[in-house]
Amino acid sequence: MSTTLVDEGRRRPLVLRNRAFGAVWLSQVLTQAAVRMFQVGVSWWLVAYAVDGGRGLASGLFMAVSTLPAVALAPVVARVVARTAHRSVLRTAAAVAGAVAVALAVWAWTSGLPLPAVYAATLALATCQAFFDPCLTTSVPELVDDEDIEAATGFELSTQSLAGLGGALLGAVTVDRAGVAGLGAGCGAAYLAAALLVAGVRFRTASGADGEAAATAAPERRTLRDILGGLPYVRRILICFTAANLFTTAVFVVIPLYTRTVLADGGSTVALLEASLGCGTLIGSFTGARVPGRPTVTGAYCLALMAFALALPGLVAGRLVFAGCLVVAGWCVGVIGVRFVALFQRLVPAADKPGFFAVMQAVLGASFPVASLLFGLAGDHLSAQTLCLVQAAGLLPAAAALALLGSPNSQAVQESSADRTPEPVGSER
Repeated sequence: MSTTLVDEGRRRPLVLRNRAFGAVWLSQVLTQAAVRMFQVGVSWWLVAYAVDGGRGLASGLFMAVSTLPAVALAPVVARVVARTAHRSVLRTAAAVAGAVAVALAVWAWTSGLPLPAVYAATLALATCQAFFDPCLTTSVPELVDDEDIEAATGFELSTQSLAGLGGALLGAVTVDRAGVAGLGAGCGAAYLAAALLVAGVRFRTASGADGEAAATAAPERRTLRDILGGLPYVRRILICFTAANLFTTAVFVVIPLYTRTVLADGGSTVALLEASLGCGTLIGSFTGARVPGRPTVTGAYCLALMAFALALPGLVAGRLVFAGCLVVAGWCVGVIGVRFVALFQRLVPAADKPGFFAVMQAVLGASFPVASLLFGLAGDHLSAQTLCLVQAAGLLPAAAALALLGSPNSQAVQESSADRTPEPVGSER
């Protein structure tokens, strides 16, 4: 009888049978939905309301500013996550972001909102998220059992797609109906709710002085360069995806430009397109573990499929065509995320995880500011359909390079890395 109950419990979704992880995961959904809602809303506000000339540059600069903290603060984030109780980091980041969003809403409600204030708020919110995301990823083994790591990774990565879905649906529409003041108020409420959720969670690690002493008493902790230097197979994977991100992340600049110049539609279409991307990513996050093949081979096929999906709207203009293609592209992103983050959770030694996930976020995000600026500038001189074709062409070399990592020599490196990781991972608890 008890065995049956245990088996039934095991079949329940992880977020239901592990309340601590469920609360932290929901807090990540709220924070990422808030930051995505803010990004989509302000990007549309710049293109449709605030800027008359140079819309592409204004939107690209905004997206670049929103991704700079994750890159520039990677060493600081790694140190803070390694030495500070994770619950404190998560709670503080969400609370500060909530205060910034509420302050921006009050400013926009009481007087005219200058562009520098919006960019400054974006920088502050992105800084908070730069601490929140890698800290949560590092905390996964403290919240779930070892056999649930892949399931937890799937839920964690689905956060971005849920956030993209919810944030996209609300961002542009909120700006059309309530302006930046309504946008800031909604984001602030989400951040503050996330801070309350984290505050009520108990992590498995020692708390208080014992936890901090254990974190600081690690003189052997390696630098970020040492971490990647000791993981050559992982480093090559990150390089491939950094190159791919130079073209994939540009979609967040292309969507509002495509809506405004090609489709001649409003915020509801931006919401549809952004939600299509988020919906596809959500499906990919929950089905990625079922896709067969080695991660590098699966990733290469997904990048090639994504290239086709991004190229089609450049050849055939249409709202439903673009929306369908974004669903396919989002599915590829979700599959890639689940397969590779789960791989990294098992290949990276436990002592290196705080630094690794911070540097992973920085390395993968390093191309985002560059892509935003380049595609934003190009959007003032080239059509949005041409930008779609450029995105597709840029993904093909990255797909080929990732496929080459599946060769026997690279696989031997992977296997030798996997052989030495079970002991550190197990020793973390």
